[in-house]
Amino acid sequence: MLTQLDRYILRQLLAALLSVTAALVALIWLTQSLRFVELVVNRGLSLRVFLELTSLLVPGFVAVILPITTFVVVQFIYQRLSGDRELTVMRSAGLSPWALARPALLLGTISMVLCLVLNLFVLPETSAAFRRYQFEIRNKVAAFLLQEGVFTAISDQLTVYIRSRETDGTLRGILVEDERQPNSRATILAESGRLVAASDVPRVLLENGSREEIDGKTGRLDVLTFSEYTIDLASSSHDAERRLRDVNEMSMQELLHPDPAGVRPQDVGKLLVEAHHRLTQPLTAMGFSLVAVASVLTGAFRRHGHLLRPAAAIVVMVALLAAGLAASSVATRHIELIPLIWAQALLPGLAAAWMLFVPAAAERGLRRQMPRPAAKGA
Repeated sequence: MLTQLDRYILRQLLAALLSVTAALVALIWLTQSLRFVELVVNRGLSLRVFLELTSLLVPGFVAVILPITTFVVVQFIYQRLSGDRELTVMRSAGLSPWALARPALLLGTISMVLCLVLNLFVLPETSAAFRRYQFEIRNKVAAFLLQEGVFTAISDQLTVYIRSRETDGTLRGILVEDERQPNSRATILAESGRLVAASDVPRVLLENGSREEIDGKTGRLDVLTFSEYTIDLASSSHDAERRLRDVNEMSMQELLHPDPAGVRPQDVGKLLVEAHHRLTQPLTAMGFSLVAVASVLTGAFRRHGHLLRPAAAIVVMVALLAAGLAASSVATRHIELIPLIWAQALLPGLAAAWMLFVPAAAERGLRRQMPRPAAKGA
């Protein structure tokens, strides 16, 4: 049952967590979405589609920064309580470290559960939706790029020119420069054509034309005339990209038990590390919360606060983030070292909890064992 004091501190923690997390997510979203601005400016992508596409990145941002913002918020709020002498009053009233730390632990639990839900259920779905949406936009937007009398660069290796476009969609006077095949540059001319789509890939069906290509070995010009010829407007790498799924799109079942037919042996370690990372990353939210509150509440009591321990906690948090990256990198190459990922997630919180609660419990036990002074006149 939460006390009034718990609710008072928890309200401050939750308000700060929401505002700090929202601000950082907005900042990261802004920086990451800049790479898609070119689709709006140069390729005619609507603002609605742009927002829908980039919004699918937000759950991933939240899952990554939530443990960090939890640490920052707990550190800031408890330091402010200490600076305003509120912690001094609470200690004087006889509140134990457990009672003072309880709101921070509740916040850490909320962050941990939210990260777990995001990692296990939300992120695989949003990552898969983002990849599908991005693939669809990148392939279908090419159909809307073709303009009359303009050399349109569909990609770095593909340029298309059309003389005119009729009201029924028929294209007239088509020229295509195709350099997507290594050491093979082709020039395609056609009297007419029309846009078609197959398997979500835009294509142009050319009619009555020729394909001219210089043989790289003999240097001879090869000319192929055709009555109908189909050319993809997508790059040659898109089919392979469509077949290969990103690790972020896979469910826990797929990560822990990869299909040998669809996964290369050298990628098994990467999948296992990703699975364990999804399980352990939420634990760091609780661990960081414990480290932050322990840095304020442990050690010798000072009426005016202490800045050395919070500064040390910040250094510890940065070191833990670096250790997490190092553990994941090492475990990817040597899967027998995966327990390092769990150790990095669990040990800091356990150490902070021991520092926070064990000495206080021992002190209370000693006080109960101390003999009471005899009453006067006994």
